[in-house]
Amino acid sequence: MRVSRNIAIAALLVISAFGAGAATIPAGSHATVRLNTSLSSATANAGQPWSGTLTRDIIAHGKVVARAGDGVRGKVTYVNRSGRLHKPGELSLRLTSIKGERVYSSRVTRQGKSHTTSNATKIGGGAAAGALIGGLAGGGKGAAIGTVAGAGAGTGVAAATGKEEVTLPAESVLTFTITGSK
Repeated sequence: MRVSRNIAIAALLVISAFGAGAATIPAGSHATVRLNTSLSSATANAGQPWSGTLTRDIIAHGKVVARAGDGVRGKVTYVNRSGRLHKPGELSLRLTSIKGERVYSSRVTRQGKSHTTSNATKIGGGAAAGALIGGLAGGGKGAAIGTVAGAGAGTGVAAATGKEEVTLPAESVLTFTITGSK
């Protein structure tokens, strides 16, 4: 009798352990996360880990399965460094765990601002300034030469100052959709 009772207790413990280990964060849940450190497309590398905390409870079937303040971990999945005159920086992140439980999530991607407006302003401004100075110094021919020289100078300024990296400062809040767990 004692052996049967011990087996029954052991069976209940095993069943409850499997129930506790089952996926508790269901697919479709939204995890809103605050980053602990900053990330930048200028310095981050694909595969780089990051950490943060939940900002809101995750509720499934009327029960809280993860609480605001619980730790999360993730990784950088894609980095594209900015070019000087085109191609702004880009950074993609995914969640890998919530309070130690392995999860799979949607990707969150952020991109630096476009180069187009900034470059047009610098190059166009250089060309206009060159035309004005050239026109004052040498008339029509000087204005034409000044325009070309000014546009060249503006392009140089755009190339020297043109990187448009994306930076996610510490304390940034991102929302991921859970696609699976375990």
